[in-house]
Amino acid sequence: MVMTTADEFLSQKERFQLGDLPTECPHPKTSGLCDWAKRDVAFGLDVLREVDLDALRRVLGFRQSLYGFFHAVASALERGDRIFLVGCGATGRLSLSLEYLWRRKFPASLQVASLMAGGDVALVHSLEGFEDFPEYGARHLRQLGFGANDLLIASTEGGETPYVIGAVEAAAEMSRASPQFLYCNPRQILLDRVERSRRILTDPRIRSYCLDTGPMALTGSTRMQASTVLMLVIGLALEFGRDVEGAFTALERWIEYLAAQDVAPLAPFVVSEAGAYLENRHTIYSSDDYAITVFTDTTERAPTFNLAPFDNPEHPTGRHSLTYLTIPGAATASESWRHLLARDPRPLEWPAIHPKTTKDYLLSFDFSRRALDFRCRILGPPQVFHIGTAGGQLWLSFRGVEQHFGLPGSPLLDHLTLKLLLNMHSTLLMGRLGRFEGNLMTWVYPSNGKLVDRAARYTQMLLHQRGQDDFTYDEIVRAQFLCKAELSPQDSIVHKTIEKLTGGLAS
Repeated sequence: MVMTTADEFLSQKERFQLGDLPTECPHPKTSGLCDWAKRDVAFGLDVLREVDLDALRRVLGFRQSLYGFFHAVASALERGDRIFLVGCGATGRLSLSLEYLWRRKFPASLQVASLMAGGDVALVHSLEGFEDFPEYGARHLRQLGFGANDLLIASTEGGETPYVIGAVEAAAEMSRASPQFLYCNPRQILLDRVERSRRILTDPRIRSYCLDTGPMALTGSTRMQASTVLMLVIGLALEFGRDVEGAFTALERWIEYLAAQDVAPLAPFVVSEAGAYLENRHTIYSSDDYAITVFTDTTERAPTFNLAPFDNPEHPTGRHSLTYLTIPGAATASESWRHLLARDPRPLEWPAIHPKTTKDYLLSFDFSRRALDFRCRILGPPQVFHIGTAGGQLWLSFRGVEQHFGLPGSPLLDHLTLKLLLNMHSTLLMGRLGRFEGNLMTWVYPSNGKLVDRAARYTQMLLHQRGQDDFTYDEIVRAQFLCKAELSPQDSIVHKTIEKLTGGLAS
C-alpha cells in the first residue's frame, strides 16, 4: 500500500513533483519566520495575521465565481438531499469540523456527513500513504451510502490529492448532482502540470472552483491559509445558502474584525509553551466548547514538525507526544469521541488494508477527563492549557498567563478565529523549538508521496543556499529514504538527508 522504497517513489515521481504550485512555494513575506519566532514573537504574530488577512481578502474577489457553488449547496438542502464533505489531512479535518458545526446547530439532522482519508481515526494521526490512492476515496464514499441524489463537496488545497479525486470521480458516476470541487491553486497550472487534476477540471459532470490563496505562511503548510479559506467558503455556503451577498457581507465584517484584533497577547503563550518543552515538560490542552478546533491544531503539529503523535493508552510506544487533549465534559472514551464529532465515530473497518482502521483502535484513544490522569501517570503532572469562553469572549490560560479575545459571534467564524490564533501560536512555538528553518518545513515527516517531494525540495533549496548543487533530485530522494528508516523525533529529515549526502556537513 505504502511506498516503502526510493525506487517505488522515483518510478512515479512525476505524480508528486509539485513544487511550482503556489501553495507549495515559499511566501515572500515570511522568509524570517524562524528568527522572529526566537527573537520577536510579537512581530511574527503580526506578519502571520497579515498573511491570513491577505488570503481572506483574496476570497472577496471570488464572489461572482462562487454563486454556482452556493446555489448548488442551497438546492441540495432545500430538496432534503444529503451533502457529503470529503478531504485529506487538513481538508479532511476541516470537513469533520464542518459536520460538527452542522450537527451542533441541527442535532436531529443527518443532511451533512464528512469523510477523510483514513476515516475518523485520521483526525488523531494520518494513516501512512492513504491519500495517495484514489480507489480508497471511492470505496469510502460508497461505504457511507452515497447515492443518486447526494451532493459531494470535495476540498483539496493543492487541487491534486488522489484520494479526493477518486471520491469525486466516483460521485460523478453515482449521483445526478454535480460534485463540487474546491481547490487553492491557479486552474491553468493544474491543467498544464497534473494529469489527475486535468481529468477533474475538464469533466463536464464536475463543477470546480478555484480559491487561489497564494503561498502559505510556512512553506507548504496548507493547514494554515488554504484550509482556512476552504473551511470558510464551504461553511458560509452551508450557513447562508442562496444569500451570497449576505455571506460576503459577513466575511467583510470578519476581515474588519480580524484587522482590528490585537494578536500581541498571544506572545506570552508562545514563549511559555515553548519554555515548557525546553524544560522537558509536557502539556495537555483542556477544552469543551472548542475541542474539535483545538484537537485539529494540536494533532496537525505532529506530521508538520516530526513530533510524536498523540499517545495511545492501550498501545504504548517509546515516543510521547508533547501535548494531548482532555475534554472535561466527557467521562469516557466513547463520550469524548461523541463530544469531539457531535456524532458516533465512523471508522473504516478495513483491517486487511490497515490494522488501525478499526473501531477498537479508534476507541483506544481516550480524550475524556481521564486523559489528564493518563498523562500524569506516564509523564508526571502536565502543564494544562485551558481554552474556553468567558463572558462571550475566548479565554486562554496557561502557566499563569491569562488572556481574553473577542469573538465574531457566529459558530463558524468563532471556530475559524480560534483556528487562526492557534495556527499562529503553534507555528511560532515550533519556530522557537527550531522545528523549521527560515520559512521551510525542514522537520516535515515524509509519510506520503507529496511529503516525500516536499522534503526533497527543501533539501535541494538548502543545499543550493550552501553552494552545494552537485546532487540530483533522485540522489536526494534515495538518501532521504535511507534517513527515514532511522529518523527519530530529535531529527529533521531535511538536515539528516543533507548530512548523509555531504558526509556530515549539515550547516
